[in-house]
Amino acid sequence: MHPYTKKYIPEKSSDIIGQDAALKELKDFVINFKRKKNKAALLYGPSGTGKTGSVYAIANELGLEILEVNASDFRNAEQIDSRAGMAAGQQSLFFKSKIILVDEVDGLSGTQDRGGIQAIIKLVEKSAFPIILTAMNPWDHKFAALRRKSNMVEFQPLDANSIFRILKKICDEEKIKHEEEVLKGLARRSAGDARAAINDLQTLTIEKNELTKESLEELHERNKVDSIINALIKIFRTTDPKIALSAFENVEENLDEQLLWIDENLPREYTKAEDLANAYDKLSKADVFSRRIRRWQHYRFLVYINELITAGIALSKEKKYEHHVQYKPTGKLLKLWWAKQKSMKKMAIAEKIAEKTHTSKKKALQNTLPYMQVAFKKNKEFRENFIREMDLGEEEIEWLKK
Repeated sequence: MHPYTKKYIPEKSSDIIGQDAALKELKDFVINFKRKKNKAALLYGPSGTGKTGSVYAIANELGLEILEVNASDFRNAEQIDSRAGMAAGQQSLFFKSKIILVDEVDGLSGTQDRGGIQAIIKLVEKSAFPIILTAMNPWDHKFAALRRKSNMVEFQPLDANSIFRILKKICDEEKIKHEEEVLKGLARRSAGDARAAINDLQTLTIEKNELTKESLEELHERNKVDSIINALIKIFRTTDPKIALSAFENVEENLDEQLLWIDENLPREYTKAEDLANAYDKLSKADVFSRRIRRWQHYRFLVYINELITAGIALSKEKKYEHHVQYKPTGKLLKLWWAKQKSMKKMAIAEKIAEKTHTSKKKALQNTLPYMQVAFKKNKEFRENFIREMDLGEEEIEWLKK
C-alpha cells in the first residue's frame, strides 16, 4: 500500500490548501525566473505546511522536470556539486525546462558543512534554471549569504480547518467511514502539520477503513509524551540515578527549555543551601557544555549535559524532600522566543550593513542600524536607496518599518 502522503501529493496548485499568498509568489518566481535578480527561492515555515508539495504541484502545472536533492544527504561541496552541479547547466533529455529542489537545507550544520552551504550558493549563481530551497528556520546566521541570494517565501502554519479539508478529501477518495467531529479532532491534534495528520489517518484506518473516536484516543495514548512536570518529578523526587537519567527521554521541550524549567523550579524543591548549591553547580556546568555545542558543534557533549541535569541534580541532595511543590513554567520562555524572532531579522540586516560598510556586525548593530532605521522611516528617497543597496527582503523591510 502506498503512503497517503505520496499518493495524494498535490498535482496542481489549487490542491494546496491554506497557502494562497506563498503559492502566488512561488509561481511568479518560477515563471519569471529569467527576469528575477535572485536565482533562488527559499521557502520557509513549519513542517507539513506544503513547501515541497507546492514545488511539485507548480512544476506539474508548468510541465517542468524536477531534480530533487536533500541537503542532509550531502556533507560537503564535492557531493552537492557532483549531484546537482552539472544538472544546473544542462537541458533535460526531453528538452524540458526544470526546477532544482534542494530540500531541508536545515540539515547542513554550518561548521562541518560550511563547504556545503557555499556549494549551494555557487549552484545558485551559475544555474540556468530556478533553484528552490526549503527550510524550517532560515534566520540562522549560517544562512546569511544564502538569504541574500534568495527570494524569501513564507509558508504559514496551517489551521485545523485547513487540515480537516485535506483529510476530508482523502477520506472521500478512499471511502473511509468517519464522523466529521472525529476527523476534526484528528486535525486539531496535528499541531498544524498536514503530513503528520495524513500519516496518522492512514495508520488509524489501515485495518478497518474506518476512523473511530476510540482509535483516535488510542493514538493519543500511544503518542503521548511524558510532560516536563513528570520529568522534573523523576529528577527532584529521587536519589536513584537510573530513574533520573531517563527523565527527558520522551519530553518534547528542547534543551534550552529543559534548562529553564530546572532553573525556575530548583529553588522551590531544594530548600537546603548545600543541596541547592550542589545542584546549581551541575546546572551551570551543563550550561557551559551547551554553549560549547553552539560555538563548536561538539554534539558529543549532549551526553554530559543529560547526565548533569538529571542524575547530577538528583544526587546533589542528601535525601528526598518530603514537602510538596507545584512546579511552574518560567516566564523567560515566551520572552526568549519573542526576542529571538525579532533578533534574527535585526541581525540579518546588520550583517548586510557590515558587509557594505566594511565594519564588524557588532558595530553595525550598535552604531549604524539605529540611525538607518530612523532615516528609513522618515525619508522616502533614503528608504528606496537603502532597500536596493542592501538587497532587503520583505521580512526585513517590514521589521524596519515597525
